[in-house]
Amino acid sequence: MTASAPRMHLGWFTNFLPPSWNRTWSGRAADTWASGDFHINVARRLEEGRLDYLLLEDSSYVSNTYGGDFELELAQMSRAPKHDPMPLAAAITRETRNLGVIATANTTFYPPYLLARLISTLDHISRGRIGLNVVTGAPNQALANFGISDDALKDSTSAHDLRYDMADEFVELVVKLWESWERDAVIQDREADRYIESSKVHTVDYDGQYHRSRGPLNTIPSPQYRPVICQAGGSPRGIRFAAKYASTIVALPKGEEYMRKYCDDVRREMEAAGRDPEECKILFLVSPTLGDTDADAQRRREADRARVDERVRQRLSLMSGGETDYSEYPLDEPLPELDARGQSVTDTFVRMNAGKTFRTALADDTTESVELVGAPATVAERMGEVLESTTGDGYLFYSGSGQLTMRYVDEVIDGLVPELQRAGLARREYTGSTLSEHLAEF
Repeated sequence: MTASAPRMHLGWFTNFLPPSWNRTWSGRAADTWASGDFHINVARRLEEGRLDYLLLEDSSYVSNTYGGDFELELAQMSRAPKHDPMPLAAAITRETRNLGVIATANTTFYPPYLLARLISTLDHISRGRIGLNVVTGAPNQALANFGISDDALKDSTSAHDLRYDMADEFVELVVKLWESWERDAVIQDREADRYIESSKVHTVDYDGQYHRSRGPLNTIPSPQYRPVICQAGGSPRGIRFAAKYASTIVALPKGEEYMRKYCDDVRREMEAAGRDPEECKILFLVSPTLGDTDADAQRRREADRARVDERVRQRLSLMSGGETDYSEYPLDEPLPELDARGQSVTDTFVRMNAGKTFRTALADDTTESVELVGAPATVAERMGEVLESTTGDGYLFYSGSGQLTMRYVDEVIDGLVPELQRAGLARREYTGSTLSEHLAEF
């Protein structure tokens, strides 16, 4: 590995739903996930590895698109059962001291004032370790859960871009609300019996096309003042949004060429928005397959790929959150035309699987930017090489929806991370106390 290899930011991507619960290494996950205990244990281990943060993905609906019922959806547990990540984020930060926790919220469903207040409060509870993952996606079934019937927001390419337009105002307003109290507004003047300097608290009087608020917040300035914002935009519109606001990005371009292009696109848009590209850390989603030896890891990877029927069901479930009923598509015919509706994930799926049957495409598809297979030292070296060639800032580990086990966490934290640390790529100790400081460290 070359001496110029960059240092890596590391995180973990998961969600508040059942992990792997019915397999050899599942342990008591079926009994402990709903209380948050399983995920708290995961967070403790991530902190031992000195990771930057744990990201909690979220969605708020149960899809019956596939075949017109809930059978596949609930059998695969892609989106349900899933609990709210906000209380879990608070619980995790009370059981850890350094690990950042990023919770997901949807700008289509939250009022800006409510979310600004919630995140500010969580930043206090965590002593400055909270982050907000902003998502805009609003499948029709989720819209119906919130009683939203606006046709302009229903799944389409135009709705995809409209939701980002609305999110632009949303986040702009949230930031103004966070900053409606000046940093030194809390004075605690005991002699004058004044806790707050009122001249340092201001209305925001925001009047946008989609959102309005008088302000100010009724919470005091939080430890980070402006908590970390995360985003996962992959489309051109999503990249522009992320470049404007995000301090870290969840990235899923596939293949080194596209990973490098993605980084170039984000940084170009950041400069256009008047931001320093160093202010945002781009972390690629990866799912390393580890083993005692390279051959052992390869055997494990091949065994996983051999579960064709199971992998097909998993991918069908994940893809069935929108309006397309894939039960009507023959599995053993060429990949059908798919309506991306502005979604970069669908575009990538089609590009990566051109010429295959639908079944083979589903079985081969993975949620990772680059394949990593081998003994920990081999994978660590490869991660360094890829980061150099793509100019990314790090990686988010992901085990697959509903497939997380403590064994996998242990393999990464006890096997892979120490190799990255020995190579000088990953931090050995935390130097800051807030999530913002972790991201700004290098």
